[in-house]
Amino acid sequence: MSTKRGSYGKIDISKAAVATIANRAVMQCYGVVGMVNKNLATGISHILSRDSRRGIDVSIEDEEIVVDVYVIVEYGTRIRVVAESIQNTVKFHVEKSIGIPVRAVNVYVHDLRHSNGHS
Repeated sequence: MSTKRGSYGKIDISKAAVATIANRAVMQCYGVVGMVNKNLATGISHILSRDSRRGIDVSIEDEEIVVDVYVIVEYGTRIRVVAESIQNTVKFHVEKSIGIPVRAVNVYVHDLRHSNGHS
């Protein structure tokens, strides 16, 4: 993914590493019930918790990171506020950890759910 040459050699940071950082940041955000795989073939959303990269798609454009986040949001919360929180939190944690600018964090709200398991 991202390769930097330093005085001691090469540093290579994979997209998977960035996705893991982003996933942990998203799961800290108030109003997030879970993450979903962006490629779900059916209309059924499954909450994913085991794989720390699911629900996150990372790309690099002109030496900047773009993160797409696919989430399930708590029913009754303000979706826009939750999405903006995700954007700010992911941008902060990825830039702090990786040291590469984040151009965009695109949030895709796939579904709304009650966090206690009711649909």
